Amino acid sequence: MTPIDRKVSVLALMAALSVVALPRPALAHAAQPAPAGAAATQARTYSAAQFFDTTSYSLAYGGPKTFSPDGRYVLISSDRTGVFNAYAQPVAGGAPVQLTTSTTSAARAVSYFPADARILFTQDGGGDELDHLFVRAEDGKVTDLTPGEKEKADFVGWSDDGATFYVLSNGRDPAAFDILAYDATTYEKRVVFQNPGGFMPAALSPNGRWLVLDKALTSANNDLYLVDLAQTGEGGGGEPKLLTPHEGNVAYTAYDFTPDSKAVLIGTDEKGEFQQAIRHEVETGRTTPLIAADWDVSFVFYSPSGRYRVSGLNADAKTELTLLDTTTNRPVALSGLPDGDIGSVRFSEDEGTIAFTVASDTSPSDIFVADLTTGRATRLTHALNPAIDEADLVEATIVRYPAEGGVMIPAVLYKPKGASAANPAPAIVLVHGGPGGQTRRGYSAMVQHLVNHGYAVLGANNRGSSGYGKTFFHMDDRKHGEADLRDIVAGGQWLRDQDWVADDQVAVMGGSYGGYMTAAALAFHPEAFEAGVNIFGVTNWVRTLESIPAWWGAQRQALFDEMGDPATDAERHRRISPLFHASNIRRPMLVVQGANDPRVLQVESDEIVAAVRANNVPVEYVLFPNEGHGFTRRDNRITAQEAYLKFLDEHVRR
Repeated sequence: MTPIDRKVSVLALMAALSVVALPRPALAHAAQPAPAGAAATQARTYSAAQFFDTTSYSLAYGGPKTFSPDGRYVLISSDRTGVFNAYAQPVAGGAPVQLTTSTTSAARAVSYFPADARILFTQDGGGDELDHLFVRAEDGKVTDLTPGEKEKADFVGWSDDGATFYVLSNGRDPAAFDILAYDATTYEKRVVFQNPGGFMPAALSPNGRWLVLDKALTSANNDLYLVDLAQTGEGGGGEPKLLTPHEGNVAYTAYDFTPDSKAVLIGTDEKGEFQQAIRHEVETGRTTPLIAADWDVSFVFYSPSGRYRVSGLNADAKTELTLLDTTTNRPVALSGLPDGDIGSVRFSEDEGTIAFTVASDTSPSDIFVADLTTGRATRLTHALNPAIDEADLVEATIVRYPAEGGVMIPAVLYKPKGASAANPAPAIVLVHGGPGGQTRRGYSAMVQHLVNHGYAVLGANNRGSSGYGKTFFHMDDRKHGEADLRDIVAGGQWLRDQDWVADDQVAVMGGSYGGYMTAAALAFHPEAFEAGVNIFGVTNWVRTLESIPAWWGAQRQALFDEMGDPATDAERHRRISPLFHASNIRRPMLVVQGANDPRVLQVESDEIVAAVRANNVPVEYVLFPNEGHGFTRRDNRITAQEAYLKFLDEHVRR
């Protein structure tokens, strides 16, 4: 059974801008000459449409049931049509078979059924984030298993015998997620855990008996509880029992259970700066160290029998994955792979085959399978648009620059080909979402398109970013829009100090919290950047914190601990909100927004646009009526990308 790895967390509440490459049917776009004023380069340049002709592929998250019962297919999500749908990808190779036919909002593959070709998938309402869980029958008929109008649901996992699957749902109470058990034949459901409130289900054992709950206390402190679902109680399940007694601020994560359901795998920063993995025995409470490193352990899980263990470290903005054979205590050697990072490992039921993705800075995720007996890998997809020569794209480097208080800021740098002191490039400081997100290495069509057109991109990880230890992560608590914002300004100055950057051509850009930082930079440091691109950014913290959706539940208090409670900190929230200081903005701004965004409401963008226009400052506004917090449709991504480049060329490039 898979962990409940899409639970709401403080880091996920204000999710970072996610740039997923979107395809377009094979169009004959010709490579273009370098744009006027761009840094001299030997690389060919490509249009936004060409970059977004790249196809996105991802594996279903149903664990072993990512493989079809006969082992001939793996279940994937892809945007081959321009909208994400579920597909069956032949393991032997060949074109994927489309299973869902959405032309509006994304349909994401979840799992095969254990004994037949039915599948589960999720879909929301055009970016409203109210995901429902659907079943597609073998004849193509689709049934909504969670049809509540305001219901948000997600898949949890399968029972050992395959007769039952478990679902996370807030259909009973918008602020509390229950665990429901569905009969795999009749789809009749029953409540196995009724959430009394204040908890977020985090992991369910393979035998269906044990449930781990996450209780947020502050942004730096939480507890895990264990519920025995075999005990009867009102709404199902026994009383939650504390798993993690501790003193002081300690953060815990429930990764998963062991395959035999005897232990839960937990991440904790109790022993130092970084999250380490421990094993907690369910019956005895005994804990033993599992994985320790000088980086956060991002995930740990086992293959169905427990022979293989998969773990990942967040090592300086890049995932280092280990596939360990526990019988030999050695990593599994795979052959036939291109350069890149392995991710999303899925085992077949018999553990003879794995499916996984490989991606790099210059290549989007492709799906591979490998025979675990021989280690030989086979590529199943080719995501990058064949019209683009990968050699024309740019590999990132990690840099660190100084900021106030002696703090060094880690950042991901993309330097355009040919940029030099003789041919300086315009540049962009790119700010991630969060507030506690992280700019990471990996393929981004948005970034590569801008770099391909001559812009340097510095993805800054300002203080408050995750991945660099808990001290760094909490440096911005209740100080947002202050030192963290000055870190972004310092990033702009670091770029100007490079002899290969045009020091009068530096912009700031970001989405979600990064959009806030963009607007804040223009409002509170009005001379620091030549222009800003604000992608669904918060501009009025008073309203945003008061309008948090009910399904954020217990995490709301943790967010208030980090950002401040609007009931008591409204004055500070007003002080750091760009909307109330928009009269200071003197540099051009581009604003891009989804009308269905439940996190950053459209009114946030409407009002900042009106306020900046009142200054007689150039401002452009792109509003997508069918998008939410992030743009999933290919046509909209292309429109947004073209708007970014056109705006930057007009207001930044000299």
